[in-house]
Amino acid sequence: MTSLPQDYLDQMKRLLGSEYSAFIHTYDQPATRALRVNTLKISPAELVKRVPFHLEAIPWCREGFYYQHEANRPGKHVYHAAGLYYIQDASAMAPAEALAPEPGEKILDLCAAPGGKTTQIAAKMKGEGILVANEIDDKRIKALVENLERCGVTHAVVLNENPVRLTSRFAGFFDRILVDAPCSGEGMFRKDPEVCERWSLRSVRKSADLQLEILTAAAPMLRPGGRLVYSTCTFNPTENESLILHFLEQHPDFHLVPVPQAVHYQPGRPDWADHPQGELRQTSRLWPHHLRGEGHFVAVLEKEPAAAGTRQRPGKFPPVHADAMKQWKQFVMETYKNSEIKGAFTLYGEHLYQVPEELPSLKGLKVERPGRYLGQVKKGRFVPSHALALSSRPGQVRQTLNFSAEDPELLLYLQGEALPASLDAGWTLVTVDHFPLGWGKVSGGLLKNHYPKWLRWDKY
Repeated sequence: MTSLPQDYLDQMKRLLGSEYSAFIHTYDQPATRALRVNTLKISPAELVKRVPFHLEAIPWCREGFYYQHEANRPGKHVYHAAGLYYIQDASAMAPAEALAPEPGEKILDLCAAPGGKTTQIAAKMKGEGILVANEIDDKRIKALVENLERCGVTHAVVLNENPVRLTSRFAGFFDRILVDAPCSGEGMFRKDPEVCERWSLRSVRKSADLQLEILTAAAPMLRPGGRLVYSTCTFNPTENESLILHFLEQHPDFHLVPVPQAVHYQPGRPDWADHPQGELRQTSRLWPHHLRGEGHFVAVLEKEPAAAGTRQRPGKFPPVHADAMKQWKQFVMETYKNSEIKGAFTLYGEHLYQVPEELPSLKGLKVERPGRYLGQVKKGRFVPSHALALSSRPGQVRQTLNFSAEDPELLLYLQGEALPASLDAGWTLVTVDHFPLGWGKVSGGLLKNHYPKWLRWDKY
């Protein structure tokens, strides 16, 4: 069993009473493992048929499946590199399900790294609308970008800001906001012993202070009538029921509504809050002794309707000079069947992006990605990004080189090797079972490898 802090054990025994024995027994069990199908690329039914391992449906997420970690390692399969699924804890799928995003909406994931919930939201939006993914941590944001690109997300903007700095810039802008708040992580102790080692009663209090600050920053960015989902991966009522109670006391224009998937979970515990409020039962708790997953808390808040406010004007972005646009259009004409990829474009240095329409100005903010990353404009040529490969469809591209998942030459490509190719010269989309995997460039009967060096598979 994981070595648990005594203060934590005392706390859970006091809170759970007769349920404590069943709860503590879960620490003798291995953590559950799950993945979520990326419906931007494949349907759940199709993936189940294709993968060489057994999957079992998760009740509260249609795209979610349990797998046997010891027998199967989906993270090491090439379909993972192609972005067909995301390795994600089953309980961690609950907040984005409760958010219930719709295509065409404006949505904010305020604490987004490493991107599990962001990519889940993106799939439900079907590439339509604006998805702003913010992460304050400079190191964690790299994983967020990589996961969004691997999953083929085209309509996301990635920011690297303190949430407080976004409040006025996006006032009343978003239809839905997810705050999956940094927390003391009690629900992850079974899965990650390092989180357990960092836990203390002091860390709980510090987390709660930060959570209230983040929620307070998020509130003005939600439009009247919009939905805000607050979630944590902790059991602690200080960070859950009591935190929601304090927020509602400070924001009378918000109210709780039942979590849509509540039938699968346990209700919140008003009796654990600083002072009991019956409506806190509308929040939900995911307990490892009641379901197959780790610990989570979910609250769904809605903002009262009001008269329409001022509409945000679309922002102006750095222009694309004529030579850069010429190089881009030349690449598209030579590489794609449809020579028109529409949208607003912007150039940051030599990096070309497609920017979502209606996006407000990002001037003065720390921007990691202002939109879909297309590639680099070099002197006299355009070099497409890995993100563009993974967000393209084989039917769009003039020339592809397809491998089956078991083909030994596919492994050579993933290791960065050049390959023989009896194809026309030019950029070629490399695919696995007709799902995009990366770029290569054919010259003189050889496919020169453009799979990113930092993603290449170990040769040994």
